Amino acid sequence: MLKGIAASQGIAVAKAYKLVQPVLDIQKKDADPEEELKKLDAAFKKTVADIEHIKEVASKHLKEEELAIFDAHLMMANDPDFRSMIEDEIKNNKENAEFAAKTVSDNMVAMFEAMDDEYMKGRAADIKDVSFRLQCNLAGKEIPNLSTLDQPVIIVAEDLTPSDTGSLNKEFAKGFATEVGGRTSHSAIMARSLEIPAVVGVKGILDSVQDGDTIILDALKGEVIVNPSEDVIAAYKQKAEDFRREKEALKAMKDKPSVSTDGRKVLLVGNIGSPADVEGVLNNGGEGVGLFRTEFLYMKSENDFPDEDTQFAAYKQVLEGMNGKPVVIRTLDIGGDKKLKYYTFPAEMNPFLGVRAIRFCLQRKDIFRTQLRALLRASAFGHLCIMFPMIATVNEFKEARALYDEERAKLINEGVKVGDDVEVGCMIEIPAAAVLADQLAKYADFFSIGTNDLIQYSMAADRMSQAVSYLYQPLNPSILRLVKNTIDGAHKHGKWCGMCGEMAGDEIAAPVLLGLGLDEFSMSATSILRARKMINALSYEEMKKMAAQAVELDTAEEVEALVKKTIGA
Repeated sequence: MLKGIAASQGIAVAKAYKLVQPVLDIQKKDADPEEELKKLDAAFKKTVADIEHIKEVASKHLKEEELAIFDAHLMMANDPDFRSMIEDEIKNNKENAEFAAKTVSDNMVAMFEAMDDEYMKGRAADIKDVSFRLQCNLAGKEIPNLSTLDQPVIIVAEDLTPSDTGSLNKEFAKGFATEVGGRTSHSAIMARSLEIPAVVGVKGILDSVQDGDTIILDALKGEVIVNPSEDVIAAYKQKAEDFRREKEALKAMKDKPSVSTDGRKVLLVGNIGSPADVEGVLNNGGEGVGLFRTEFLYMKSENDFPDEDTQFAAYKQVLEGMNGKPVVIRTLDIGGDKKLKYYTFPAEMNPFLGVRAIRFCLQRKDIFRTQLRALLRASAFGHLCIMFPMIATVNEFKEARALYDEERAKLINEGVKVGDDVEVGCMIEIPAAAVLADQLAKYADFFSIGTNDLIQYSMAADRMSQAVSYLYQPLNPSILRLVKNTIDGAHKHGKWCGMCGEMAGDEIAAPVLLGLGLDEFSMSATSILRARKMINALSYEEMKKMAAQAVELDTAEEVEALVKKTIGA
């Protein structure tokens, strides 16, 4: 048995399909530059066409924000600078196009990986993906296309690239197991979106599994069993059927309230990235939208920041679609790893800690005011809650709110109808804001805790780094204390507090969060019904006692053991 991290729940039994990429043995050869440039042109055209095809296939089952990675790859494949460097290499050295492309891409990858800037380091993976495809096209080698699978398999790989996950056919890809990755890695997030079982970070799986081996993927416990006996297979097939039935039974929870056994009512709501995602929230019994990531409107725009009318139409569609249920819309959270085609951010040593989110908006008030106007106009069509991201100080929040008040007054003076129940809140994702929550709550109408960033900033550990992934600990008592301080700070001033990070949908974290007094849990739409079933079976008073013990413990492991003991898991 091999152990890993359960990244997307489910159980699958099938033959292993080892995803083996082509081996390229590219050697330098003397060549005619004119012929090589023609070959390069054809390879670039095929590379662009390949990525466009993968994006088209992926668009049938991925959300808009998940498709943004393919836009980044297309940008690189169409980048004239990247292409001209390869062309110069061919012309100057009179060498074959394959070797020129490898030389340029290897240099670029090495340069990006050596940078301190985490965003730039992350770009190295995109360069590898695109340049590998280009080199394969130059060498006439076919990259495995997972969309052509025609029998049920469990994919085994070192990792899955965006191109791989975008090509998956759910009918035959019954799950996957990878050597690397964590719960917040790209492949894990994609698996949850596709609703297929996945176990990631399985050390040694490539050496332990051969193509065609029968494997069991237990993505409830994070286990992979290779070539099990018939009895074990039968037992797991029954477990898979039980899981399927449980999932089906959860549909009965769709229209029920989210309330503990002793009457504590909470809201279970969904995270979305586009208006099209509203349907998924409603189909899974969501009681509202807890996070609409508006940056994808900006990232999808081709030539300039989206104008007021474009934004208004998107916000209005979501508010009308939710039919009066609360909708929390986060203002522009751009910068760090989120770039725009039409805007160049100033170079910074560490853009994740630089001018991004509310800091960018307060520097570019023209862009911010346009979004605020669009939001306020849309507020007439539903229950709107506006949330400012990455607030660090009281003054930042007050300045942002003052701009909101100004735009609201202008619209009313213009005779434009705006909602009279708009709430203006603060996203808590910086430890300084969590510590000062009781002061911020004087000015904010609500809080929403963004645990993905709160955890990595508190632990000083990049959540996408495999080497320090052990520090991504939602249940660490230090994190729980920051969460408690935030909730208590909100309640002190009669304000509500939600959570929109991955932690909100974690089944071990949920009982603690309920006990700490969290009012709203925002998560992937597919996690809502399971969370409701759990919360409806818990006693708030018992969870309150358990949470009080949890924040006094030393380690995340002790907290997890306490939760499991208390709820009988």
